[in-house]
Amino acid sequence: MRRITVLLTLCVAGPVAAVNAQATTLGIDGSRFTLNGKPTFLLGFSYYGALGASEDFIRQDLDDAQRHRFNWLRVWVTWEGFGHDVSAVDPTGKPRQPYMDRLKWLVAECDRRGLIVDLTLTRGNSPADAPIAGRLANYESHKRAVEALVNTLKPHRNWFLDLANERDVRDARYVPVDELKTMRALVRRLSPTRVVTASFGGGDRTEKDLRDALLTAKLDFICPHRPRDAKSPGQTEAWTRRSLELMKKVGRVAPVLYQEPFRRGYTAWEPSATDFLADLRGAVAGGAAGWCFHNGSQAGTPDKEPRRSFDLHNRRLFDQLDAEEQKVVREADATVHPTPAP
Repeated sequence: MRRITVLLTLCVAGPVAAVNAQATTLGIDGSRFTLNGKPTFLLGFSYYGALGASEDFIRQDLDDAQRHRFNWLRVWVTWEGFGHDVSAVDPTGKPRQPYMDRLKWLVAECDRRGLIVDLTLTRGNSPADAPIAGRLANYESHKRAVEALVNTLKPHRNWFLDLANERDVRDARYVPVDELKTMRALVRRLSPTRVVTASFGGGDRTEKDLRDALLTAKLDFICPHRPRDAKSPGQTEAWTRRSLELMKKVGRVAPVLYQEPFRRGYTAWEPSATDFLADLRGAVAGGAAGWCFHNGSQAGTPDKEPRRSFDLHNRRLFDQLDAEEQKVVREADATVHPTPAP
């Protein structure tokens, strides 16, 4: 059984006034994340456009998140939308101000509070003379961005890296497994204890997918983005069990983190709170190590409002969530940690 240990600053989630930073260990023990040696389920939320939010908005959102016992958030290092490019690196992979400094502040603030941050990169494969905002132009740019992030944020142990969002999708996002392997080795050389993954997009994983990720690229855990349809919540438990069985078959078991499930505003299907909570319940029952409350812009409305985590310039996240999403936020922790029957 493989064990990874990473030092973090962590506290028990709750009202911010009660937070007292203390040295803690985040680790990986087989299929679970651990905190101070205790198996811990990671309950997170999408916070993609965080680098465009004010510090006040971020503090308020983190207060609300911790009040409901969320313990991690997903932030994109390469994010552009609605006329705002808030990427912390440019398409060549070089640090981009003031957003790299904002990222440093955010990671430090989360470190102080005991929150874990998922930092996500994405490839764009654009030509050098026509770079795409919010996307890394090519492999060399991608490596440069990885190095910039690790060196800039190395003192903090409360973040992990998603090397490449939906790296298996055969479009501009695609990152071959040999490139993942090289970048994973680069991170290990620069920051030996850093936890690293690379997310899959659009479907459930095969044995080959897991072999490539865990044995060839040597990623520390997997982040499958499951299908987004009405059948999905009822399938999550079985597919989690299947993934863990396949890992045993390939010879290495690692955590399954549901980093980007379905969301409201994406298709004609509008998942209810019941759907979100059923998906979360299935993840827990199936043996997943974590789950993210995903959210984003609303299709079919003027200006795609509410934009939720996709645009945090004018309104903070928790002020943009609708009634169904607010119910998910209120009930997620009880779904993960149900009160035992008397």
